[in-house]
Amino acid sequence: MSLEVFEKLEAKVQQAIDTITLLQMEIEELKEKNNSLSQEMQSAQHSREQLERENHELREQQSGWQDRLQALLGRMEEV
Repeated sequence: MSLEVFEKLEAKVQQAIDTITLLQMEIEELKEKNNSLSQEMQSAQHSREQLERENHELREQQSGWQDRLQALLGRMEEV
């Protein structure tokens, strides 16, 4: 009878080991996915910052052109 108990215990221990192994593999996969997503996020953030700078520069250029156009229109009204 004690042999049966040990066999059941051994089976449960083996099942626990298998479960732990699978969970460790899953954790590693999730870590890799997390790293990949972090890199994607950093890349997207960098792209966003670049676009914000470009947008700012374009707005400044637009403002400059508007000022020049207003000045030209003002001169035309004087004539």
